Order: sequence, then structure tokens, then C-alpha cells
Amino acid sequence: MGKYFGTDGVRGKANSVLTVDMAVKIGKYIGNYYSKEGRHARIAIGKDTRLSSDMFESAIIAGATSTGANVYVVGTCPTPCISYLINKDNFDCGVMISASHNPYYDNGIKLFNSDGKKMEESIIELIEAYMDDKVEIEYAMNEMIGTYIDYKDSLSLYENWLKNLVDCDLTGMHIALDLSNGSATSCAKDTLKDLGAKVKVIHSNPDGININTNCGSTHPEDLQELMRTGKYDVGFAFDGDADRLIAVDETGELFDGDHILYACGNFYASRGELNKNTIVTTIMANLGFYKAMERAGINTAQTAVGDKYVFECMENNDYSIGGEQSGHIIFKKHAVTGDGLLSALKLLEIMTHTKKTLGQLKQGLDIYPQLLVNVRVHDKDSTMSNENVLAKVDEVKEMLGDNGRILVRTSGTEPLIRVMVEADADETCHKYVYEVIDVIKEEGLSIE
Repeated sequence: MGKYFGTDGVRGKANSVLTVDMAVKIGKYIGNYYSKEGRHARIAIGKDTRLSSDMFESAIIAGATSTGANVYVVGTCPTPCISYLINKDNFDCGVMISASHNPYYDNGIKLFNSDGKKMEESIIELIEAYMDDKVEIEYAMNEMIGTYIDYKDSLSLYENWLKNLVDCDLTGMHIALDLSNGSATSCAKDTLKDLGAKVKVIHSNPDGININTNCGSTHPEDLQELMRTGKYDVGFAFDGDADRLIAVDETGELFDGDHILYACGNFYASRGELNKNTIVTTIMANLGFYKAMERAGINTAQTAVGDKYVFECMENNDYSIGGEQSGHIIFKKHAVTGDGLLSALKLLEIMTHTKKTLGQLKQGLDIYPQLLVNVRVHDKDSTMSNENVLAKVDEVKEMLGDNGRILVRTSGTEPLIRVMVEADADETCHKYVYEVIDVIKEEGLSIE
């Protein structure tokens, strides 16, 4: 990770951590970098629904056009839509303005290369050097000044692509959607309706400040209640930029990324379509998931937290399916990034082919109790290297043995230490998580 860019782009509080000046500079650099030898760079840009997205969109457009790029403006769309369009229409790069599942007052800038993948670190380093005024670039002059192109009709290309990927008729299915007042409001309902489903939506009226607010994949409680009281076959909750999915089964129980990977692993392995018979997960996957995969005879590969690392592992080893417990699932045959709507369609395809409910698809997967608590700290590195903290973590590992695990890691985007324990009982999880947190506090490392 660089000075400004984390594993998922630049992210932080709008006009504080992430400023308009930074956005202009990012736009200027990529406009200049890709506009070579008298050719205008072609850049696709999308955004989510948070209040500051218009502001940052305008800043990036101004910066990029000032150094020669033609910017194709998609408007509100899911992050994976930008990745798809880059490949579909041969863009030089793409930009998505979103802070994903963060509150509305945060925002972020995600960059994608000409393959629709996350921008190479080598280019990110060049951008950061320019942001720190270590290099200079020239403005475009005369006919080389770029322009703005309305590209909103391109969203239909993305929707049609999704519908053609899956082999399923949803006629007769009743589906509930929590759109998180975010990017999914642009296309999720219409896509499922076009495949024949009857669709009920909640949290589908973005006003700039209600994105992710007590809704969506991080707060699916309203969707769970709807599933319990209504007559729906399945429910889907998206995050702010719709690259993640948390499903809810017919009884109102959550069906998270581990469940999705479990269902997909079993289905595609049974059809001989799971490359190298392996599912890729991060270290956050539940211990019960690994045990269930072992019983099913399916291999697992483990990576650091972040869809970037999941995809790198998939690409380097030719694995076909991977993802995160948070619901960020990648189907490499079709896409190079996570896509919440694609994940929903894949689950629906499995349901229609097997004639099973989500509840039935997760049979055999026993999730261990898990507790994850975030601790805000003064300095992440000093906390992670503190001898007493490390000693307590080692002590907990020894106490848990083979019946659980502890994971302590830093947030990639916030000044947080994440302490997670899995064990065979909730009480055990609580005991050991807070033993570690108590040490962090005693050492004066936390922000009270």
C-alpha cells in the first residue's frame, strides 16, 4: 500500500482525508499518462450515490480533460460495471468514485487498468509522486484538450451482459432486494425483472446521505425481517457500490460470502467446472467453511484480506472461483473483480438447476461462532509490533488449539486493529477477543 492508495484505492472523509485537489491531480496524471503521441486517452468514470460523488466526478473530469483525456461519464453504476466497460469498449483505464460500504461522509477513488483490473502498483507510485509534487506534467494545449462524453446508455450494455451469462428462467420466483440506497439502484431490479422474477425492493431511494445507513450488506436486518414476514424465495443485499452481496435465505437467515463459496464450490465441482478443484478464500473465512470443504473433497487456497489478493491468487494459479466472507465473490471465467449482481445471478442459477432453496444449499456447512471487534488506535504498526499484545495473541492461540483461532490484523483504510476469534462457543469468542483488547488499552495504544 502506498501513501494515499490502499488495497481499494484512495479512501477517506470527503474534503478532509480525500480532497478535491487530490482528485484533480489523480485525473490530471492519468489523463497525461495515457494521452500519448497526439492521441486522446479514453477513460470511463462511474460513481455511487453519496453526496460528494458529483464533486469528485467533476474534479477528476476536469483534471483528466486538462491533460488530454476524453472522459466517458457513465453516472451512477456498480463498480464492476466500470471494469466490464473497460474491456467491452477498450478504454485505457477506468475510475470509480465510491467508498464502498463506508458511511456517506467518506468517499473513495478506485482506479482500473486497461484490462479492467485494479491499477498496477507501478502506476500508483507514479500518481502518488505527482500528488506529492515530486514530478511535473504539462497541460494539454489547443486541439489536445480533452472532452466530456455522456456515456450513461452504456449501463444497458452491462445489464444485457449479465443476463446473457446465466442459464435460468426466474419466472415465478419472488425476490426481495436491499439496494443500500447505492449503486445497485441503477440496475439490480430491472435485471432480475427482465429474467422473469417478481421483485420487491427496499432502501432504493438514495438522497446522498442514506447510502449504507442501517441497510445493505453490512446491515441486512430489514431484509431479514422482510424475508421472515413475506413470501419470498430469496433476498439479496448489496453494499454501496454493489460489488458485494450478502444473501438471505427463505427463513430470514444470513447467507454470507462463505455460504456463497460453499454453494458454488459444491455445484461447480459436481459438474467438473471448478478449476483444480479449488476455492480461494481470505484468512477471514470461517473455520467451519474449511472443515466443510475438506469433507466435500474440495481444496482451499488462502490469501490476505482483500479482493485484490484473492484475484491475484486466482490469476496466478488458474483458479476459477474465490472471494471473501464479506460477500465479495469473483467468477474469473466472467469477470476480473467482485460483482454483487453477478453473484446473485449465479446463486439463482444454482437454485434453479438444483431445485434447492438457499437453506438447503448451505446444509453441511456448520459455521463456528465468530466475534470481530474493531479497536481504533493511535498507530497501527506500533500496535501490531507491541510485545505484550503479541504475547497475549500467542497465549490465546495456544488456549484455542484446534478448536478455534484468533486473527489480529490492521484495516487497510482506517486507523483500526481488527481482533477476531472463532471458537465453539460465543462465550469463548467474547472472552478471548476482549482479553486482547484489554492489553491494547493497557498499553495506551487505543483511542478511547
